[in-house]
Amino acid sequence: MLAAGALPLRPRRLQRDALFDSSHDELKQRGCALRVRSDGGTTVLTFKGPAQPGTMKIREEHETVVGDGTALARVLDDLGFHVWFRYEKYREEFTRPGVTIAIDETPIGTFVEIEGDESAILATTAAMGRSESDFIRQSYRSLFTESGSAELTGPDMTFPVR
Repeated sequence: MLAAGALPLRPRRLQRDALFDSSHDELKQRGCALRVRSDGGTTVLTFKGPAQPGTMKIREEHETVVGDGTALARVLDDLGFHVWFRYEKYREEFTRPGVTIAIDETPIGTFVEIEGDESAILATTAAMGRSESDFIRQSYRSLFTESGSAELTGPDMTFPVR
């Protein structure tokens, strides 16, 4: 990242994510996601709309910090939402003009996520020696399922307990 002109933004830390949906999988059917993330004592609720067609994964996203993650989980449960997938990753973040770059170390491999406007993403991709052909539009859930790890480790993409 540093060779590509990125500057450190946030240090490496463990993030724990839980995806919620209704009993009829209404959000999944619409291509949407409702996520609760635990990140260093902070809980963030995020709604992601369906991905738009294109080379990059672009989707509407709304998020807010929540004061009490346990209470939020109870509220979602009372509203009829349940956790259908949990995943963990160690994330370290960097910044370049117009983008935030995340390096995610997951149980199935390491991935780079670049968020920002399209021209800045393309410039950062080029600075990293990569191209649009390297873009992955799949979710961590899809990548986890395709990896075959679910058959070995269970339904969630989490690190082994030590």
